[in-house]
Amino acid sequence: MPTRRAILASASGAALAAVLGHCAEAQEKNVTEQPWLLEGLTGTYTAPREQPHGPAVLIIAGSGQTDRDGNNPGGIRADTYRMLAHALAASGIRSLRYDKRGIGSSQSKLTREEDLRFDHYVDDAASAARDLAGRPDITGVVLAGHSEGGLVAIRAASRASVKGLVLLASLGRPMGMPLREQLLAAPIPATARADALRILDQLIAGERVDDVPAPLAALFRPSVQPYLASVLMLDPAAELGKLNLPVLLVQAGRDLQISEADFAALAKARADATILQLPEANHILKRVAADRATNLAAYANPYLPLDPDLAPRLVEFIRSVAP
Repeated sequence: MPTRRAILASASGAALAAVLGHCAEAQEKNVTEQPWLLEGLTGTYTAPREQPHGPAVLIIAGSGQTDRDGNNPGGIRADTYRMLAHALAASGIRSLRYDKRGIGSSQSKLTREEDLRFDHYVDDAASAARDLAGRPDITGVVLAGHSEGGLVAIRAASRASVKGLVLLASLGRPMGMPLREQLLAAPIPATARADALRILDQLIAGERVDDVPAPLAALFRPSVQPYLASVLMLDPAAELGKLNLPVLLVQAGRDLQISEADFAALAKARADATILQLPEANHILKRVAADRATNLAAYANPYLPLDPDLAPRLVEFIRSVAP
């Protein structure tokens, strides 16, 4: 098995980032975007304006109401996925990002929330990957999943012909474990925390919970519980270990949602994975100060750029697996 290659944030990475996107205006000028539609899913296909063909990345969004650009009506306005797509295009790499079923312009793909299961997201990602691979201007497809989207990408990788897998600040343990940690660390009243942990334990045990307090409805409302039941106990590391394609693991050092334990589980499952560590990046892959307040404020700042070491190293990996 090949030896793992570790990539650390470095001066050379920052220099390459400057070459790729030293001027945002020039980057936008060289990017073209087209609407994409497939069986009720809608998205955006982004490509370099002057290159006739090349590899493509399917960007798979994280949990909840997160849309194709990386934004969420709950207060997230980070534009992470849009920025990533444009940075890749500036280096000659195409991408597709899409609204998940029931989200944004793909709302018609899901009529009742209680009907949603995790495997629906996997099926959608695999269909999108196959559609990408069938385009005449595409030479190979790489899946890139962020957060919960990493687990979607892992499972979709075996259902489509892809060249590689990128896991961006992704789950590495069954979702119930990091969710418990987040609830324990969250600045919420003790009674709300106790209720949340009780409900989580019941869901993990396979029970339905009807008495969800109003403050916890956004997380545990009865209509979302069937989806949670379908995903809570899936093991990302075990699923990753079944795959035999090149993998890039991206760890954000100031991630408040995904812990080092998740990253360690993924790295252990694939000892040959390429590693990219971004010590000052938060969960939305932007460089932030160490304090929690600054970290959270970045979620609502669409002008804060991505960590400058991210795009160059993604480009390097993608070109190595899908030249």
